[in-house]
Amino acid sequence: MADPSSYRPAPGQIPDSPGVYRFRDEHRRVIYVGKAKSLRQRLASYFQDLAGLHPRTATMVTTAASVEWTVVSTEVEALQLEYSWIKEYDPRFNVKYRDDKSYPSLAVTMNEEYPRVQVMRGPKKKGVRYFGPYGHAWAIRETVDLMLRVFPVRTCSAGVFKRSAQIGRPCLLGYIGKCSAPCVGRVTPEEHRELAEDFCDFMAGRTGAYLSRLEQQMHEAAEEMEYEKAARLRDDIGALRRAMEKNAVVFTDATDADLIAVAEDELEAAVQIFHVRGGRVRGQRGWVTDKVEAVDTAGLVEHALQQLYGEESGEAVPKEVLVPALPEDAAALGEWLAGRRGSGVSLRIPQRGDKKALMETVHRNAQQSLALHKTKRASDLTTRSRALEEISEALGLDGAPLRIECFDISHLQGEDVVASMVVFEDGLARKSEYRRFQIKTFEGQDDVRSMHEVVSRRFRRYLQEKLKTGEWSPEDGEEGENPLAEDDGRPKRFAYPPQLVVVDGGQPQVAAAKRALDALGIDDVAVCGLAKRLEEVWLPGEDDPVVLPRSSEGLYLLQRVRDEAHRFAIQYQRNKRGKRLKAGPLDEVPGLGESRRQALVKHFGSVKKLRQATIDQICEVPGIGRKTAETVAAALARSVPAGPAVNTATGEIIEDETPPPRVGAPPGGSRGTSSERGTEQ
Repeated sequence: MADPSSYRPAPGQIPDSPGVYRFRDEHRRVIYVGKAKSLRQRLASYFQDLAGLHPRTATMVTTAASVEWTVVSTEVEALQLEYSWIKEYDPRFNVKYRDDKSYPSLAVTMNEEYPRVQVMRGPKKKGVRYFGPYGHAWAIRETVDLMLRVFPVRTCSAGVFKRSAQIGRPCLLGYIGKCSAPCVGRVTPEEHRELAEDFCDFMAGRTGAYLSRLEQQMHEAAEEMEYEKAARLRDDIGALRRAMEKNAVVFTDATDADLIAVAEDELEAAVQIFHVRGGRVRGQRGWVTDKVEAVDTAGLVEHALQQLYGEESGEAVPKEVLVPALPEDAAALGEWLAGRRGSGVSLRIPQRGDKKALMETVHRNAQQSLALHKTKRASDLTTRSRALEEISEALGLDGAPLRIECFDISHLQGEDVVASMVVFEDGLARKSEYRRFQIKTFEGQDDVRSMHEVVSRRFRRYLQEKLKTGEWSPEDGEEGENPLAEDDGRPKRFAYPPQLVVVDGGQPQVAAAKRALDALGIDDVAVCGLAKRLEEVWLPGEDDPVVLPRSSEGLYLLQRVRDEAHRFAIQYQRNKRGKRLKAGPLDEVPGLGESRRQALVKHFGSVKKLRQATIDQICEVPGIGRKTAETVAAALARSVPAGPAVNTATGEIIEDETPPPRVGAPPGGSRGTSSERGTEQ
């Protein structure tokens, strides 16, 4: 008997969305399939005290050894997918849908003199047109009720039809206009069959021409002031459009296809495959892989196809393979798939309709799979401990680096040069201690000098805090009030030194960071760099890098730290550049709104050309009068480029090395400690 707590998902891993879940035993056999409006709430109910569970449920959760789930869009999709998997796996603890019933379908008995529309189950019969399957019989009846407004086809049984013909009076549907009443001769057999054929054509998807014809009739009735007829046609059109709504999980035709979706980041990728057979999702599989080489989505799709269909015991190739991106050699890959199948295979990207909708569902599952993988890997205490130990051994540290700080430089062609510092403690991000820097000494594409400056500034502040407490005596004569103290005298976060400094880069950046620490006399902080190209770890003074295995948890942690610093630096640089570009000389012209500013720039092509224009030329712009033109010319004549560190709203110099304000905090409010201090200053 298994303990449910041994495989219970960690808090936050289960999505709060509709889906289907499967419990598996120790042999990986599916023992229970269920659906839920909220996967998080439903699965949480299984992991309560066993004494509070139904005996059968308690037996199920103690027999199971793992649980997995699939995210869908709606509850109806969840119901249909649940049914498909119960039929597929035949779980021992499931009660619903364990009989031999199949999905109900909408059937039109074209083999009868007066075709009838009805709900049918079981094997298909010759001469009957089928549409569906549907998740519920009531869903079919709702569709039929909408369609009978426009196509009043017979729906009654043979007994009711015969009885009405004998008494010469139709049933209620004949009186309210939802049946053409062929039983009493209101229409001929040929006219009724034509109605049934139109019904089938509309259900088969040939809807455009019929809706256009109805709309034309509605407009003609309105022009002739037959408003009641026009209103009835309007309602008919609305009813048909509601009946056209389809579902993304169960197709209306017998589609055989595999849908492949990919969710990825810079380090890993999750692949999800839905197998659709006979119009229904028959199975699902997926995996998460490390991106060992630089590969895009198309390359990941190609690898997935090779893994899925390449082995002799692999999946059978269906008629259609739907992918998010086509590989470069899609033609050759299509020929290879056709050879594996023995006939033609359509390898394409779905563009519209049901298949595109289902592809979006598959992609959501891939995103969920990747997020779940990362959550498990990052939150596992054992994994984090192993990662810190691997880093310590690879770098030759005295102990595990419990606090790691990483620095990265970001700029755009040498302009708006900024830097970021992120902090990881015990292998987890401490976003409240992130910092950002503006490079003060120069502008240019010199990451080495920028790295030296930012490391020097960070650890100079650390030494100033030690000076305040008397733990350090400066050799360069710096004295004065400590700028790092809070109002209540508590030290700021720069007071805590890291055990390891990681820089984004190779030998030059590592050497610059080491020189900065040596100049300050700091010898108890280790330094390393992580180069993006081959994910090599560089140490100061070493000619060869330290190469960690791709499966190393230590390398994975260093990559996470480096990528977080890169993300934080790019975010700050983009925000800073956006503010600089937005604050132009035209913004200071009183009475000149956004529309007229855009009109001026569009007319002349740039602010530079606008500055060279005369007042008469400015007056040629629509909406610009002479007085406004004079004001614009005067403002442009006075304007000078703003310095990169000037706040355009207040004119004050932007301070650095202070935590940005908490998102949503009022001006002058508290700094906050738990939210990420990563917004623009």
